[in-house]
Amino acid sequence: AFTRDAVVMLGSVVRLATDSRYTMLAAALLLVGEVVLNTAIVSFVPYTEIDWKAYMQEVEGVVNGTYDYTQLQGDTGPLVYPAGFVYVYLALYYITQLGANIRLAQYIFIGLYLLNLALVFNIYRRTNMPPIALALLCVFSYRVHSIFVLRLFNDPIAMLLFYAAVNLFLSKRWTLGCFVYSLAVSVKMNILLFAPGLLLLLLAERGYKTIWDLALCAAVQLILAVPFLATNPVGYLMRAFDLGRQFQFKWTVNWKFLDEDFFLDRRFHIALLAVHLVLLAVYCTRWLRQQGVGWAGVLKSRSVRAEDIVMLLFGCNLAGVAVARSLHYQFYVWYFHALPWLLFRTRIPLALRVVLLLAVEYSWNVYPATPLSSGVLAVCHLIMVAAVFSAVSAPAPAAKEKTK
Repeated sequence: AFTRDAVVMLGSVVRLATDSRYTMLAAALLLVGEVVLNTAIVSFVPYTEIDWKAYMQEVEGVVNGTYDYTQLQGDTGPLVYPAGFVYVYLALYYITQLGANIRLAQYIFIGLYLLNLALVFNIYRRTNMPPIALALLCVFSYRVHSIFVLRLFNDPIAMLLFYAAVNLFLSKRWTLGCFVYSLAVSVKMNILLFAPGLLLLLLAERGYKTIWDLALCAAVQLILAVPFLATNPVGYLMRAFDLGRQFQFKWTVNWKFLDEDFFLDRRFHIALLAVHLVLLAVYCTRWLRQQGVGWAGVLKSRSVRAEDIVMLLFGCNLAGVAVARSLHYQFYVWYFHALPWLLFRTRIPLALRVVLLLAVEYSWNVYPATPLSSGVLAVCHLIMVAAVFSAVSAPAPAAKEKTK
């Protein structure tokens, strides 16, 4: 009888963990747990100063009337983020008593963490992810909690806005979604890694109307940057969207197994860019074939399934992160919340998915990074990219064409 009861109980646990009908319940329970956990982290784990003071110094320059981007800087260097960053941290500057009330800032970031997680959970729910996928997000989030509530980086804010945009895309609110997406880009440029996938989605869903969505994205950037463009347009563009920025070898998480001279070599950077472009071309082509069309038919307006929307966006971003010139510790949030989703769309067995997530978490928690930790991360990226690319090889259920 005991054995039979144990089997029944185990069956119930497995069903709760794998049945997407219980995803909402799991999300609610996990969010409650995260409230307690984040509060405990802020209360008992010491805050670590990295960029908050520099952020406050940079926006304080704007408060003092400096709109020339080349003159805005903090202790860690010049301001290198677009204008949206300035407005966000300017608000935090005033809310936190000119940046002095760090504890209040941490509580604000707890709220941002929970909102971000709720948006991600909703993406998982709308694409029929099982509860265990949500649980893995919380289990392997040691570094991510630190990035949000102990470091106060701008990366989480950019990603929060991006996930808000994805929720709008899933509701087919493309124009509003593009507006929010552009706001995310204005906080940090890494959001552009999703741009190839978004462009393809807009072409597939909106056809020639895509031009208006792109114009809206550009208008958001221009309007936010007006004070800085009016003062020094070249300086703003060079600082806010510096694609040639040189990263220091000592901070890299993903290439520590390389020789420093090789890491700094421009030919290596060009090779990575070439690989990135090839990966995007291959992935987008496979995605289009899965939709039952080729590049020639991309402008034929059709309704794309929620799962395919997320797969395209998350997959393009993964390709970019995997071949990034350098990854710093706060960059982990660029793809952390997407990894379980992507892995659960592959043919990789559940046990190996967990091992991969554990290995990735290990790599991002070794400080400073070592050749071993970077090597492990590179292998994980290689496996995940191959698995995700393979997952878009099979045709998706036929999408309905829109009536004109």
